[in-house]
Formats: sequence, C-alpha cells, structure tokens
Amino acid sequence: MKGLLASGFAAIAAGTGTMLTLHAEAGLDPLHSVISEYAFESIGWLLPASLTLFAVGAALIAAALRKAGAGIWVVGLLVSWGACMFLIGAFPTDRPGVPLSLSGGIHRYAAFAAFLAMPAAGMLVARGRRPYAKAVKWLSAVAFGALLLVVVPYVVRMVGIPLTNADIPAGLTQRIVVVSEIAVLALIGMSMLQRRSHGGVSPILA
Repeated sequence: MKGLLASGFAAIAAGTGTMLTLHAEAGLDPLHSVISEYAFESIGWLLPASLTLFAVGAALIAAALRKAGAGIWVVGLLVSWGACMFLIGAFPTDRPGVPLSLSGGIHRYAAFAAFLAMPAAGMLVARGRRPYAKAVKWLSAVAFGALLLVVVPYVVRMVGIPLTNADIPAGLTQRIVVVSEIAVLALIGMSMLQRRSHGGVSPILA
C-alpha cells in the first residue's frame, strides 16, 4: 500500500508541476481566463498531460484506500474524479463564441462531475475521524462554495443576462476549486501514511 501511495503522490506532484509550467509559459490572466482556455496555447498539450497525471494519482490513492478497507463510496468517488480528469483533458472545450460541440459538452459535464466528486469524498473521509480530518472537511467546504461561484455565471447566462469572463473572476473561482480538490486528494493519502506510522490503518466510512 505504501508503494501505491508514494506513486500517487509522485503523479500528483508531477501533474502540479506541469500545470504550473503551463500557467507560467502561457501568460494568460489567471483571474479571468479559465484553465480550459490554456489548451489553445502553443504549449496547450501540457493541460491534458497534467490532468492525466492527476487522474493517475487519484487512481493510485483510491487503490491504496481500497486495499486498506475503505468503503466503496469513497473509493468510487475518487475513481470517478480521476476518470473525469482524464475526460476533461481528452475532450477539449470549445473556443469562445463557438456553439457547444460533443467534445465541449463532454468537457463541461465531466468538469462539473469532478468538481462535485472530490468534495463529496472529502466529506465522507472527514467523518472517519482520521488524521487531517478537519483540514479535509474545511477544504471540501471551500471547494463546494467555490463551485457555486463557478456555476452561477452559467445560470445567469441561461436566463438571458449577458455576462463575459471579463465581468467576473471566473478563472480565480475555478482555480480555487481545483487547488482545494488537489489538496483534499493529497491529504486523504497523507492521512493513510499518518495512520500507518501510528500502528495501523482504520477503515474509512462509507
């Protein structure tokens, strides 16, 4: 199990480094440019590479959780999050102003499912009174709250009120969701290592 966790952490670290490199080299405004727009840059291939690494990290940590006796709901949510990360990278969004395509639709709804799955997994893990439970619960709550801010502009547009990314810090709210969810994933893995150092791993609820 320790090998699975170590490999999971390595994948998450590599994904984070790749994402930071993409942000540094692309030069887009992180406050208003959503992460999906980086796919249109010359080094946009780093986006699916980063998301795939996050997906691998989630799968490895989920496997370690299952091996430790975690409940099917927690494991399933982490696997679902990883699968959605892969789909987000494999199916790029549409360019601004272009009608929604099949690829753009898969990208959009996979992102929404992922943004829901990780906080839900975090809340379940926090109920187990494991190490870092408070931090996991707090970060999951932050992710849920930021997700609402991400969704609101779409709802506003659906009711016919014109709104552009320049009017709201869409990039900022989206990044809060992503960063908090990556942190939740990492803390879930770290909580297992902490348990092992104290003589065992207790099952996770659900």
